[in-house]
Amino acid sequence: MKPNKKYGPYAMLVPTLGLLGIFFLYPLFVAARQSLYSWDLLTPPAYVGWSNYAALWQKGELARAFRNTLLYSSVVVAGSMALGLAFAVALDRPGKIVSFVRSAVFSAYVISWVAVALLFMWLLDRDAGLVSRLVRAVGLPARSWLGDPHVALYTLAAVSVWKITGYAMVIFLAGLQDIPPALHEAAALDGANRLVRFLRITWPLLRPSAVFVATTSLIMSFQAFDVVRIMTQGGPVHSTELFVYAIYEQIFMNLRVGRASALVVVYSGLILALTLLQLRAWRERRVA
Repeated sequence: MKPNKKYGPYAMLVPTLGLLGIFFLYPLFVAARQSLYSWDLLTPPAYVGWSNYAALWQKGELARAFRNTLLYSSVVVAGSMALGLAFAVALDRPGKIVSFVRSAVFSAYVISWVAVALLFMWLLDRDAGLVSRLVRAVGLPARSWLGDPHVALYTLAAVSVWKITGYAMVIFLAGLQDIPPALHEAAALDGANRLVRFLRITWPLLRPSAVFVATTSLIMSFQAFDVVRIMTQGGPVHSTELFVYAIYEQIFMNLRVGRASALVVVYSGLILALTLLQLRAWRERRVA
């Protein structure tokens, strides 16, 4: 019996959709149900309706987690895309040295978050860190990069940018290598300089790659946990308390399963909404 060509592509999606349902949709449904209960893992759960959501809103925990995560993600996505594109354009050429630099930049992406966090905790130490020594060497006062609530979140974002820039670079390199060289040669013959060729040819053809990098970087930044857990534990004064760490804190430190589940539901909705808005914005810009 020959397979039905009409439904064949949908049949191949069944395994992926099944895994998505088991490991994402069902846990999200369980979290949504648990968000309506008050439960401390020790006593029987008690139904409280929307009280968990109201408590998170009234105490400012939801707004704080959203504000910190959105600011952190904005810096990470913008920084990693800009640096990744710059490295990709600069390193899109043959040569052993260029290949070595590409490998060195990408190697940061494959290192574990734990190793990266421990490395930068040493580099950013106020007294013995290399960064503080360099700052003092030029006559500036050393700062507590992880202890100052005004700069701690940006410090974590900078560490994250350092780690995932190699990922963005590789995606942009693949996009650059798909652009036909004849387009640049024709533009050069017409008198277009490098900047004009980049703005008129390279960047428009790189938009699909940019959409992919922006979307995946956004999701990765919203999932940040290890770097917060190791470097700041959400402090100082909750200035680096991101969504995932706030969920961890509610369930494992405060034993508030209901509030943690409420955060999970809001967090999932935000990721979906931001991803759809981002894709729509890029699609409208592409049509325009």
